[in-house]
This record gives sequence, structure tokens and C-alpha cells, in this order.
Amino acid sequence: MQADRPAAAPAPPPDRAAPVERLVRFFESMTEADLERLDEIYHPRCRFKDPFQEVQGLEAVRGVYAHMYRSLVAPRFVVHHRIVQGRDCMLLWDFLFAFRRSPSQPQRVRGCSHLVLDDEGRIAEHRDYWDAAEELYEKLPVLGSLMRWLKKQVRA
Repeated sequence: MQADRPAAAPAPPPDRAAPVERLVRFFESMTEADLERLDEIYHPRCRFKDPFQEVQGLEAVRGVYAHMYRSLVAPRFVVHHRIVQGRDCMLLWDFLFAFRRSPSQPQRVRGCSHLVLDDEGRIAEHRDYWDAAEELYEKLPVLGSLMRWLKKQVRA
């Protein structure tokens, strides 16, 4: 009588460290010219959401980044930390830029991105989390005064 063999352990999930590092390098060095290469980074049917918009598909995501380059001076990301578990990745970052009307005043938005990767390490889902009120609205001349006043009113 043959002894029962234990079932083979399932294959471990693919290592996501290398694809995540590739994504981080891309985002940290991205220029407007790199928008032509977004198909290397994003799945064709990817989804993207941030505090201002929600789009689906590679061309729509390309449009989000193209608008960023048209609207801002020297936009760039600096990734400070990454957490990877299976297909999920969290990137903690600073977004550095200047407004076109005041290019000599650097701005910084702190936030994070939740990415879900496909089997090839491309981004299938991308959701950015950041506080638009604190990180952006408060920095605008008229709206900033109102936002700071509102913050004082609701503070305990």
C-alpha cells in the first residue's frame, strides 16, 4: 500500500519587488515625453482615481498626466516608502511642482497611491489618496483663506 503524499504546495506568488521598483523609478523620473511609454506601466484597461477625477483606460490615464504637464511647472514625484503584498502596493510620496502663475514658489502635496498590479507588473488599478483641502486648496489665495477659516470653525 502506497502512503498518501501531501499535496504539492501552491507556487509562491511572483516576486513583486522588481516590478514595483521599476514603477517607482518610472514615476520619480517621469517627463512629459515618457507619456508615450505609459503602456509599459499601465494595463490597457486600467482604472485611475484621485480626489479630482476617475477615469478608465490607458488613453484616459495618459490624458490625466498630459493635463498635469500642461497645467503645472516641473511636476515630479518623490517616493519615500513602499509596501508590497501580493498584487497590492502602497506608495507614499511627495508631489513637487509649481503653479504656472507663480513658478518661483515651489509646492508640495503629500499623499499615497494604492496600486493593483497585473501578472506582468503593470498597473491595473491606481488610486491616489491625499487631502485636497489641506494640500492644495489652502495654498490658493482666495480659497485658501476660506479653507483656513473653515478649519478653525470645526476644530475642537
